[in-house]
Amino acid sequence: MAKPKNILFIMFDQLRWDYLSCYGHKHLHTPNIDRLAEKGVRFTGCYIQSPICGSSRMSTYTGRYVHSHGASWNGIPLKVGELTMGDHLRKAGMDCYLVGKTHMRADAEGMARLGLEPDSVIGARVSECGFDVFERDDGMLPEGPDGSYDPDGAKEYNKWLKTKGYESDNPWHDFANSGLDADGNVLSGWFLKNSAEAANIHEPDSETPYLTGRGIDFIKGHAGPWCMHLSYIKPHWPYIVPEPYASMYGPEHVQPVIRSDGERQTAHPIFKAFMDTKVGETFSRQDVRNAVIPAYMGLIKQADDQMGRLFKWLEDTGRMEDTMIVLTSDHGDFLGDHWMGEKTFFHDTSTKVPLIIYDPSPEADATRGMVSDALVECIDFAPTFVEIAGGEPAYHILEGESLLPILHGKAGETRRDYVICEYDFSATPVAHLNDIAVRDAVMFMVADKRWKLIHFEGGHRPMLFDLETDPQELTDLGDSAEHETVIDAMYARLFEWARRPSQRTTRSEAQLMEMRTKTRRRGVVIGVYDENDTPLELTVRYRGRKAPDMKRGPDG
Repeated sequence: MAKPKNILFIMFDQLRWDYLSCYGHKHLHTPNIDRLAEKGVRFTGCYIQSPICGSSRMSTYTGRYVHSHGASWNGIPLKVGELTMGDHLRKAGMDCYLVGKTHMRADAEGMARLGLEPDSVIGARVSECGFDVFERDDGMLPEGPDGSYDPDGAKEYNKWLKTKGYESDNPWHDFANSGLDADGNVLSGWFLKNSAEAANIHEPDSETPYLTGRGIDFIKGHAGPWCMHLSYIKPHWPYIVPEPYASMYGPEHVQPVIRSDGERQTAHPIFKAFMDTKVGETFSRQDVRNAVIPAYMGLIKQADDQMGRLFKWLEDTGRMEDTMIVLTSDHGDFLGDHWMGEKTFFHDTSTKVPLIIYDPSPEADATRGMVSDALVECIDFAPTFVEIAGGEPAYHILEGESLLPILHGKAGETRRDYVICEYDFSATPVAHLNDIAVRDAVMFMVADKRWKLIHFEGGHRPMLFDLETDPQELTDLGDSAEHETVIDAMYARLFEWARRPSQRTTRSEAQLMEMRTKTRRRGVVIGVYDENDTPLELTVRYRGRKAPDMKRGPDG
């Protein structure tokens, strides 16, 4: 095996870490992803930086915390000046392409202010989160009375479906994400009761196989070095899957729900507000879980089969020999755990994600099949990729750290003592229904291997979980007098993180070190009483000079 010259960066959307067999799921077998884990390193402590698609991805793509890049929720633009993975990699001589989803929203006002045309090369890259786009597909084309959520969603996929004979103004919905009854009525996948239906589409034409094919098309046409972000749409809702996957699992394969009556009865007021949402109430019903989770499992099984197709193609073409493969997710899915649906809170169900990294280089031979419990954040991917590209990570901008020391057996842990996750819910119905001010609709998670603290703005007490004695996070210790010392220690970590100089991005540490002495050699003399009080070489331009007497002016 040789050193990797390419990077295949695979991300699934809303894939829970514990819904893969290599992470311990009892009924869902994912042999292809498991085989990748056997060839690489499987991480059990990888955390996202925000429990929602857009802001989580912006942290992953920039290598920076949400607090730093500012794109704090879906639809909030990434500031025009933020550098991304593509910018760093191109500087190191590696192309960076997108196939699939980013959830990026461009800073149109910032681009206009700087005169950046969207159809220019730099304008397109700024608009697409720094990627060169092979095919973008955010995979969502819902339509309501006020229009479409994303008019460009499933754009190329819908065109392709129409060429295949799927006649509709929105085949993404009518075929790929809906069932069909005996009378030809579309059974929309948006309604969870239809999750048990088979999607009305030939399985090879559904979204996951389609994107796999597009990823292969990209690799066929690029010699490298390249980083390709193959970003899958599923198993994100709508929860519906074509046959044969629709019939593979049933209610008997649904694992016991992780929740307790006690956590609901004594719930923190903000936690309760999330429980009481429509999606929380719906997923608290077992009949809903019995309909949705088998479909969710089918979508994951289909994804694993497509990984088998992709990995076999890489092996057959020799690309497995020179390509690093990174497989992860942008967040999890509560699926009724803790009386909630969706992903927007800080339990491991949502914030911990699978991470498997295969490095073909000989340096990684010693760690093949290893399981690492190191504390990893998704902002670590960008500096890792830069090192693979042969560059030096710009750590005055990138806030993560390279994982190569772990992959090559030179370290067992990252340098961090804790992980951070943030959620700004100021634009959500939760904030509206509970009359929470925009400034107060913010919360933070700080966690290590033992403790997880959740801080809420607005004067609320924190939540605290002991991950060692309560790994399912059912007992909130945030108001426990016995744990005040722990709470203080975790707050000290959060305060330490908040004090970092995250906006000092225009000068590197090396440049700052050089500036400490550089100014003195540029003629600045401050606080010197006599020329002999400082090295004479620094004042050579100020000594031994002659000038006429001009105190009375030129005619004096």
